[in-house]
Formats: sequence, structure tokens, C-alpha cells
Amino acid sequence: MAYWFLMLGGLLSLVGMLFHGFIGGKIYVTNIKKSDLEPLGKSLSIFSWQFHTIFLFVSAVSLFYIAYNPDYAIAAYPIIGISCLGAILFIWFGLENRDLLKLPGAILMGGIAILAWAGE
Repeated sequence: MAYWFLMLGGLLSLVGMLFHGFIGGKIYVTNIKKSDLEPLGKSLSIFSWQFHTIFLFVSAVSLFYIAYNPDYAIAAYPIIGISCLGAILFIWFGLENRDLLKLPGAILMGGIAILAWAGE
């Protein structure tokens, strides 16, 4: 059963990475470039967005690896922690800006954390 939870967590992370990096990234970059932010702010904002895309990719690969190599289950703990804290942060900021809660970030990160924890 742990295998399937880890595989589902990896799949959720991989699908999240594809949507976040390609579809969301295109929308985000377009909006940031039109904004009044200074060039450094634009670059840092785009970097932060794509860094999360990288995190989702590394999480997916790690969870798939752990599913096939359960001796390395300890490697799931950082993914669980970061995903859990990211979901909490998303909700925290969403309390100040309700539009943020319309985005799937908290569900994505919370789902990855729960599936990784269940599979660990």
C-alpha cells in the first residue's frame, strides 16, 4: 500500500510541476512582465515561481525513487515537511488575500504531504 501512496504523491507532484511550470508559468511571466515592478523584482519573482516548479520535479522524482527503494524512506521527510509548511503558508497568506485561496497551491502541497506521509 505504501508503494501506491508514494506513486500517487509523485504523480501529483509531477502533474503539478507540468501545470505550474508550463501553463501557470506562461500566465505568471506574462502578468509579471506587464507589472510595475522594478526589473530586479520581476526577475526575483519569476525565479521564485520557477524554483517551486523545480521543487515539484525533485519531489516527484524522489517519491518515485522511494516507492521502488523503501530503504530510503527517510528521504520523504523533507518533502513532507516542506509540502506541509508550504500548504500552511499558502493558507496563511490566503487569509489576507482571499483570491489566493482560489488557486490550487494549498491543495497541491497538502496532497503531496499527505500522500508522502501515508506512503512513508
